[in-house]
Amino acid sequence: MANFTFNDSIRIDVGGVTLDGDLIIPERAKGIVIFSHGSGSSRRSPRNRFVAEHLQRSGFATLLFDLLTREEDEEQDNRFNIPLFTERLAGATRWVQENTKGLNIGYFGSSTGAASALSAAAAFGENVIDAVVSRGGRPDLADAVLPYVHTPTLLIVGGLDKLVLTYNKKAQDRLQCIKDLVIVPDATHLFEEPGALEMATQLATDWFRKYLEPTKQQPLHQNQA
Repeated sequence: MANFTFNDSIRIDVGGVTLDGDLIIPERAKGIVIFSHGSGSSRRSPRNRFVAEHLQRSGFATLLFDLLTREEDEEQDNRFNIPLFTERLAGATRWVQENTKGLNIGYFGSSTGAASALSAAAAFGENVIDAVVSRGGRPDLADAVLPYVHTPTLLIVGGLDKLVLTYNKKAQDRLQCIKDLVIVPDATHLFEEPGALEMATQLATDWFRKYLEPTKQQPLHQNQA
């Protein structure tokens, strides 16, 4: 098992490529959240870093990593390749399992990254991923696997993001796990309005506190409206 300082730049080998990542593990971490960003974004996304820093202050480890290499990102078609993102996220998850001290694992997915987060959670089955949060996500891009997600899932959507809100309401009906849909009033897709990202971040943190911390695990087959 590798030993890390609390703030490391790492490299993850997945499917024949090497992906760059930033791993931060606070002292006595309560769990680790792996980020799956949206198309055209990267581990340097200011919104995801804002969320990650809040989670770190709340005692959670975080891993932000690039789903694509620099060369792959130049191909527009790769930016919506959900199966590829899912494979990369699963590879990063296995890396975390092998290189951290048994921390419970959660996913935070934004935009198209939410589809790969849900797809990876479904592929791992029960008792691997403990919590999923989607912020402005596109769960419709993972529609076929939604009934097979066993992980407690929170869908956060801006109230003014009408089309994405429709997608998330349909996804909530398709999910058979513990689930909730929370609408951030007057927020658009990127949560750029004053206080919107802060509200979404606190909602995510509360969800991870409820389902990711080892002493607060919940039964995975309970349905929640």
